[in-house]
Amino acid sequence: MRFTLNRRPVDVPDELADEPLLFLLRDHLGLNGPRFGCGVGSCGACTVVVDGQPERSCVQPAAAAEGRDVLTLEGLAEADGLHPLQRAWIEESVPQCGYCQNGQIMTAFALLAARPDAGASEIEAAMDGVLCRCGTQPRIRRAITRARALMAGGA
Repeated sequence: MRFTLNRRPVDVPDELADEPLLFLLRDHLGLNGPRFGCGVGSCGACTVVVDGQPERSCVQPAAAAEGRDVLTLEGLAEADGLHPLQRAWIEESVPQCGYCQNGQIMTAFALLAARPDAGASEIEAAMDGVLCRCGTQPRIRRAITRARALMAGGA
């Protein structure tokens, strides 16, 4: 089984094809950005971006990644530094417990990649499915707005 992970090709033994993609990423490829939360795809802590779309890696078999582009939090940073979302997250002091942050950032990344001019209602709709029990949603929304401006060359 072969797919692109964080812009690099990876070969994975076929015997891991039935593992959840989350377990493959964490346990076999050493990527700890995606988190195990609910295990049924409801909370979003495990979100990765597959072919530009946010997907819950806890409910995807590893075989579903065959031939596709998978991006994790570890692959988000660019050669010249942190991704604008990561910079905005730091500047807005978003994390509290931090458990949901992977899902929040990867979902926001997919949104802004598809809709660089996403408005407040689009941001709200996209982020609604990623649970945060710490109440950092206002800081998350501010960070996404800041990242949107950074990505547009402003701020």
